[in-house]
Amino acid sequence: MIKQTAFSRFGRALAVFACTLGLVTLPQTGLAQSDQSDQSADSWSLEPDARVEIGFVSAQSTTSEEQLVIAGDAFTVRGQVGIGFENETTRLRLEADRIEVFRLEEGRSNSHRDRFTATFDQEIGDDWEVQLRARHYDDFVTAESADTDEWQGSARITYEPASEHRFRLRGTWRSREYANGAAAETHGEGARIDAQYRRRFDRYHYLTFDLRAENITSDDPRRGYDRQSARVSYTLPVTPDLRVRPAIEVIQTEFDSRIGDDGAARRDRLVVPEIELLYWPGQWRAEAEAKYIFADSNDAFRDRAGYRLTLSIGYAF
Repeated sequence: MIKQTAFSRFGRALAVFACTLGLVTLPQTGLAQSDQSDQSADSWSLEPDARVEIGFVSAQSTTSEEQLVIAGDAFTVRGQVGIGFENETTRLRLEADRIEVFRLEEGRSNSHRDRFTATFDQEIGDDWEVQLRARHYDDFVTAESADTDEWQGSARITYEPASEHRFRLRGTWRSREYANGAAAETHGEGARIDAQYRRRFDRYHYLTFDLRAENITSDDPRRGYDRQSARVSYTLPVTPDLRVRPAIEVIQTEFDSRIGDDGAARRDRLVVPEIELLYWPGQWRAEAEAKYIFADSNDAFRDRAGYRLTLSIGYAF
């Protein structure tokens, strides 16, 4: 589906970030030298960052988008580069992210996913923040297709009247393009709404509730669907660098034109308990996750219960 190679796109993204870094650093450096004592709220700073990560996945099933390994075993390599331009209340960020997947089973081909993101964040007073985000995916896995390209735009509102309570609401519009082998590409589009409440007890100590509703309509009858999900997670710090996060999620999906064994529209219901460990000493990022997917579907072929284990080690620059 990619008209140009993903490596060339990623390379151009790196070049753009490098040029931006050079152009913006020069005036910023001159300003700092001319008046280092002026640190007002109107001063801007440039914040480049990068992350590299290797991982391992062993899975019998999957639950969410962006997971390139639906079932099987694989190693993954991930690279991310970003740049932020910000002052005390405003932030603009550009980011490029690529994942390479190396399958371990015979006969399974390797794959990759590219993601490019631009975000704009603006604080409004002490309690409110607005974020606008544009994002593009190349070759990622969605609920309705294993090979999808997507453009999306979203707006998020955050209300945090005190550090203990944070409310977020995001609306996203997605336009998708599906690869169909030798057949012509087909298209889909639809909205997604996310709502979140987070209760903060202490540093890295949270209780979080997430709700999501989304739909896709498509000119390909197989692709349209409606989905709702609810998730509760609890993050507990064990040491200053180690956190544990148990969670449970319920996901329900109904497809527009896929028919189940009972002659009705296909319906999938997943119940997913999980536990995640995060160990972040300094710039290192070690994360492990174990989940079990309990599946119930009126399509026996899609009744895919099973485990999902992931381990990753990364370094943030």
